[in-house]
Amino acid sequence: EEQKEDNNSTECSEIGIMDLKFTSSRKYISISVPSKSQTMSPHIKSVDDVVVLGMNLSKFNKPTQFFICVSGVFMFYLIYGYLQELIFSVEGFKPFGWYLTLVQFGFYSIFGLIELQLIQDKRRRIPGKTYMIIAFLTVGTMGLSNTSLGYLNYPTQVIFKCCKLIPVMIGGVFIQGKRYNIADVSAALCMSLGLIWFTLADSTVAPNFNLTGVVLISLALCADAVIGNVQEKAMKLHNGSNSEMVLYSYSIGFVYILFGLTCTSGLSPAVTFCSKHPVQTYGYAFLFSLTGYFGISFVLALIKIFGALLAVTVTTGRKAMTIVLSFLFFAKPFTFQYVWSGLLVVLGIFLNVYSKNMDKIKLPSLDGLWKKSVEERKTRTLSQTV
Repeated sequence: EEQKEDNNSTECSEIGIMDLKFTSSRKYISISVPSKSQTMSPHIKSVDDVVVLGMNLSKFNKPTQFFICVSGVFMFYLIYGYLQELIFSVEGFKPFGWYLTLVQFGFYSIFGLIELQLIQDKRRRIPGKTYMIIAFLTVGTMGLSNTSLGYLNYPTQVIFKCCKLIPVMIGGVFIQGKRYNIADVSAALCMSLGLIWFTLADSTVAPNFNLTGVVLISLALCADAVIGNVQEKAMKLHNGSNSEMVLYSYSIGFVYILFGLTCTSGLSPAVTFCSKHPVQTYGYAFLFSLTGYFGISFVLALIKIFGALLAVTVTTGRKAMTIVLSFLFFAKPFTFQYVWSGLLVVLGIFLNVYSKNMDKIKLPSLDGLWKKSVEERKTRTLSQTV
């Protein structure tokens, strides 16, 4: 009996559980001792559930999770991009990009509150100070991006937004201490070169550049580069849900924008204009916000499961598809330089996917290809001799 108790105590010490045994009743009390990773937040669970629009993705394997997230991002954000360009095609609406962002943030806050009421755990897990920072960055990336459409062509704006892959990598190094391999760096370079080539083609065929628009979209990129890493770090550290992240970040951002528009007297003209065109403004803005909300839910799931860099890669591919649809649905001049630059971006996406699956995807080396070529020549010569 003493031997058994010694064995039990050894096993308990190995798994981190202390058993207080009562020999008379044969009952025991187990007290779980959390590991070091769990002590980061009192809300971290042993199994992290990732729920998107009421669907628990944790029940699926990794490839299925990736397929669902990518499908959701592409489907909802393609509609989102179409509606965004459609709103700014309304004559006279271009100066009111910040007001559109205010309406969008208001809808996002309502959607996030509704979704949060449908889940069991309604606690706020991420600290309020962190949400204030995330809200400020969200206002920067979405507000400046929407406003830049008043000065830039939509494909040009999208191309600039695609360039955030490099800032995200730099943000990952400085914020989370990440290190990237040569395949990731090559992917970023290919994407950037392809996007620069696309922008040069756009400036040649249909020049519509404005220094103000370039500055606005550049500042939006800086905020966008930081926000993905901050969201990933906060959600992993405190195990925050997607609906919680959306509700608090966008509701605080709504207050920021409302205060800014009130101080700059930009609220009254926007309300007057939109009241004259309610369907083209508020109606489209509702659908625009709804598809954007669904899309951001899948993006946050991608960030939480696969990391910020892969999420940016997926959204970059989505932006490329948005550009194609923009040329199809809205009249624009076209040149084949768009095609070659797009293929270069696709090569960058492939390199990034390869870097994430280097253990599964084995590309042949130059030495291996040379040896294989020599062997094929010898075989061909021998067959001809025979």
